[in-house]
Amino acid sequence: MEKMKLHSPDLSQDNITKIRDLFPGCVTEAADESGKLRLAVDFDQLRQELSDHIVEGGQERYNLDWPGKREALLGANAQISKTLRPIRDESVQFDATRNIFIEGDNLDFLKIIQENYIGEVKLIYIDPPYNTGNDFVYKDDFTQSTDQFMEGSRQKDEIGNRLVSNTETSGRFDSNWLSMMYPRLRLAHRLLSDLGIIMMSIDDNEVHNLRRMCDEVFGRRNFVCTLIWNKQHSQQQGLFKKYHEYVVVYAKNVQKQENITGGEGIIEAGALKKISKANPASEFTFPADVRFDAPDGTTLTGTFGDSEKVSVIRGQLVAQDGKTLEGVTPWIQV
Repeated sequence: MEKMKLHSPDLSQDNITKIRDLFPGCVTEAADESGKLRLAVDFDQLRQELSDHIVEGGQERYNLDWPGKREALLGANAQISKTLRPIRDESVQFDATRNIFIEGDNLDFLKIIQENYIGEVKLIYIDPPYNTGNDFVYKDDFTQSTDQFMEGSRQKDEIGNRLVSNTETSGRFDSNWLSMMYPRLRLAHRLLSDLGIIMMSIDDNEVHNLRRMCDEVFGRRNFVCTLIWNKQHSQQQGLFKKYHEYVVVYAKNVQKQENITGGEGIIEAGALKKISKANPASEFTFPADVRFDAPDGTTLTGTFGDSEKVSVIRGQLVAQDGKTLEGVTPWIQV
């Protein structure tokens, strides 16, 4: 016999859950009078989300904070008046291709495509600067043009030569990096579909801050895992050798990810590299039904390519329905 519910739904918590779906960074945990943890709205953060200027004040609470965070949030929401311009002379089958390469400031790009691709992207992979002390200046002034910003932040001098900054002695070493990453992650979150995931390469310098920041932007419940990238080729000298970097993975809505399961394991991966003493000759056969973005009937045999020529030594590359029709073994030439 089914048990009857003797209490009405907690509409307050239901409403807060809806706010969390829209603004993950505005919902946190707080203890009620009985000491039980419940969801609570960070109204100061919510006001900043809905404001076109910096909101001052606010109470202290558990979160990730740094000098410039509110400016970074304001910058993520600020409008720009830019557009994308095709370069047909440098393009291949521009009107028919299913792929696009965009060069420019990634923050501007993320804003430009919001209208057409919001909630549509299945996978985002980013490889941001690791903030090693030898990277770019990260402080963004969202009211300046790109050229003004590059010169004003000393990334470029008056004749266009790029300069290097953001050393550990800058006084805002981590804050500058966080302010650079924060608006870009927020815009990426908006682009992801409900089934989308984002994967971010990082190393020991900022992996802790990246996790905290993504907990706020994507919601801690949407953390999937941290993949360990084993870089066994490292020749670093010293008492401790760093062989590992990381790929941090978050989902837009992990509850809708049917193909993500727990457990331990190793993903064996590799890439075609030039033959050398450190990379002896070997073969790899691609099976049929591997993704092959080419018009149906496209067939590649023999030798092709520019800087790294590839020869097909067994089988042939044949495109059908966006996939390989049969197994093929390529060979990369020195």
